[in-house]
Amino acid sequence: MTTTRIGLLGTGPWARSVHAPALADHPGVTFAGVWGRRAEAAAALAQAHGTRPYESPDELCADCDAVAIALPPSVQGPLAVRAARAGCHLLLDKPVATSVPEARAVAEAADGAGVASVVFFTARFGAEEGEWIAAQAAAGGWFTAHADWLAPVFSDGSTSPYAHSPWRRDKGGLWDVGPHALSVLLPVLGDAEEVTATRGPADTVLLAMRHSSGAASTATVGLTAPAAAAGVEVTLRGTAGVTTLPRRRHGPGPAYHRALDALLAAVETGLPNACDVHFGLRVTEILAAAEQSLTPLMPQRS
Repeated sequence: MTTTRIGLLGTGPWARSVHAPALADHPGVTFAGVWGRRAEAAAALAQAHGTRPYESPDELCADCDAVAIALPPSVQGPLAVRAARAGCHLLLDKPVATSVPEARAVAEAADGAGVASVVFFTARFGAEEGEWIAAQAAAGGWFTAHADWLAPVFSDGSTSPYAHSPWRRDKGGLWDVGPHALSVLLPVLGDAEEVTATRGPADTVLLAMRHSSGAASTATVGLTAPAAAAGVEVTLRGTAGVTTLPRRRHGPGPAYHRALDALLAAVETGLPNACDVHFGLRVTEILAAAEQSLTPLMPQRS
């Protein structure tokens, strides 16, 4: 059976726990190799999955049909542009970037090179969640929606492997879990034509949006929720009544496997996936507008 050669850019916790195992296990994929900013980490991850480390991302791209990227967004964007220009299809993490120009550059590079792209949103590619999203989008008639996407990454006593992530500390829940909330709300309610944001405790942000369907939604996102208060909930209210996003039964691994399926299908058919780089760009545009609407933090009084 012909397989697609996919290389991995990144060696952090997300790459080790999700990307690498799925790339090694997928029957339609040959796990071609690993590049990381720390050569020793790339060598260890490659050895664990029976592949090879590369000394540079360009060397990896030259040997691959596609690349999967598990790096901070400020690093992902420029590398995705280089990979696309080298003719590699793209499996990206959210957010594509944390600035609109960087996200637009990725989209333009993918279009210019004619490569396929998928942005991995765990809810969109989860089996139960994905079916629910598709069903609610087909039903229509939604009036309001609210999403809570709250994690205890930076709460007291956190043992999260992402607690020492500099970009998450800098950009907060708006940019880390905000994309997940948008990945559920936008396909059901339509594009966010208006967005404002209000600060809450620590990095918590409350988004308020008006959608192209006429529906209104709110979303509370953050990485500093107390452990007892953390969790994910999405509720829709409309002519069909009230419905809530089903809880995930499995970890992110099976969802990432389906994201790989989606990329392979886009490569084979030439048809864009709904979660391609252009959707990723739109998510970045909405989050950037929300961030711009936030009032600056006031200095603490001594």
